[in-house]
Amino acid sequence: MCLIAFAWNAHPEYKLIVAANRDEWHDRSAAPAAWWHDHPQILAGRDLKAGGTWMGVTRSGRFAAVTNFRDPGDRKSTARSRGELVTAFLLGDETSVAFLTATKNVAHEYNGFNLIAGDGTSLACFGSVDGAIEILEPGVYALSNHTLNEPWPKVTMAKSALGAALQEKMPEDARQMAIFAILSDDTVAPDDALPNTGVGIEWERVLSPALIVTEKYGTRASTILSVTNRGDISFEEHTRTTDGAVSSGAKFKFNLRQS
Repeated sequence: MCLIAFAWNAHPEYKLIVAANRDEWHDRSAAPAAWWHDHPQILAGRDLKAGGTWMGVTRSGRFAAVTNFRDPGDRKSTARSRGELVTAFLLGDETSVAFLTATKNVAHEYNGFNLIAGDGTSLACFGSVDGAIEILEPGVYALSNHTLNEPWPKVTMAKSALGAALQEKMPEDARQMAIFAILSDDTVAPDDALPNTGVGIEWERVLSPALIVTEKYGTRASTILSVTNRGDISFEEHTRTTDGAVSSGAKFKFNLRQS
């Protein structure tokens, strides 16, 4: 993922709401969200090059997502795939903090990343660059390719807009549309608001919107995950084409008590 806005115990009806865009090179093959045949407890998209995933949930309510940390000057060609971290957490039974603590010991084997892990009771975030594990308090957060809540324009926008969507009373379908609108925002940030991450001003502009659109690289999928206090889980994914348009979609619903 390259943009994740999420609310943890910040709404009277929902334990967790996640809105996320996956940005990737268009020539990197991936499978859309589905229940995995080899690990049927996992619902996620799948990177067909390395076999892992960027975001997923399980029938028992475990959730994880990863973002890359953007630093082109510090890349290891022999690094392991960061998607395997998400898969490993979803397949395990450790608490969020225990898993992230263990991950901290092997973080040097990967290029920079942020990993969010939720075990159904707690939600925590680990940043490999600063080495910090944060147990998240109830609230609204956003994460891109830097530290949690780093005030990049799209991070600030997504966090504020998700918070506003949760505060307003509206039908569930309307709320879903409002959240997808956040993920579809293609507004380019002004130059004086752009971060300097080492990719050059042209790429900073390209990467500044929530929805990234270029011929070779861009937002491949937009996903909303919601977990109610009753244990109802909804996972909706929209697959996008190179021009940012939605080409297909899938929606999954299940209940923790019945899984």
